[in-house]
Amino acid sequence: MSYLIRVLLPDTPGSLGQLADSLGLVDANIQSVDVVSSAVDGRAVDDIVVTLPKGALPDTIITATREVPGVEVDSLRPFSGTVDRRGQIQMLSTVAQHRQNPRRAMEELVEVIPRSMTSGWGIVLDMQPHMTRVAASQAAPSDDDTHPAVVIDAPRVIDPETESWIPHRWTLLDSTLAATPIVGTSLVLVIGRPGGPEFLESEVQHLGDLGVIIGSILT
Repeated sequence: MSYLIRVLLPDTPGSLGQLADSLGLVDANIQSVDVVSSAVDGRAVDDIVVTLPKGALPDTIITATREVPGVEVDSLRPFSGTVDRRGQIQMLSTVAQHRQNPRRAMEELVEVIPRSMTSGWGIVLDMQPHMTRVAASQAAPSDDDTHPAVVIDAPRVIDPETESWIPHRWTLLDSTLAATPIVGTSLVLVIGRPGGPEFLESEVQHLGDLGVIIGSILT
C-alpha cells in the first residue's frame, strides 16, 4: 500500500536522510520526494510517497517520523503512484500537439495533474455559457447536474463553506479544492485532494502558472 505523507522538516543538512533511515527501520520504502515549499521559519514542506509491506499499518509511518527531532507530520493519506512534477513537461508537449483539439488536450492534462499536484483528481470545466465538464481524471466526482454561473479569474483555493456553487460530490471525503483559469480561454482547471492536506500558497501559485502556460498554448 502506498501513502503520501506531508512533513515539515528542519532546514538542516541530513534531516531528510535521518527521516529516510527511520522509515527504513519500519520497512517503509520511499518512492518519491517532492519539495512543496522552501524553508519557512526554519522548516521546509516535503511530500513523500512511501510504500508499506502488506498488512503493515499506516500508523507505523507516523511512529517512524517521531523518531527524528524536529519533524512534524502535516497529513497522511493513501496515494496511488508517485509524485511526478517533471511529468508536466511531457504533458505540456502533448497539449501543444493537440492544441487544435482542446478537448483532447484537456484529457491529457487531467491525466497528469493528480501525480504532478499530489491531488486525487482533476476536472476541466468550460464556464461559458454555463458550467459544463470538458474533461476529468478517472477518480473525479460527478457534478450533481448543476450548472451555476461562477467566475474563476485567478488561481485560488475554493472553500466549500462559502461558495455554494460547488457540487456536493466534490466535497466528499473532506476534500480540499483549488482552481485556476486557463488564461485566454473560458476553461477552468479544478483539482481536489480528498482527505487533505490544504493547498499551500506555493501550490496555488504553481497551479496558476500552469493555467498561464496552457492558456498560451491553446490560444
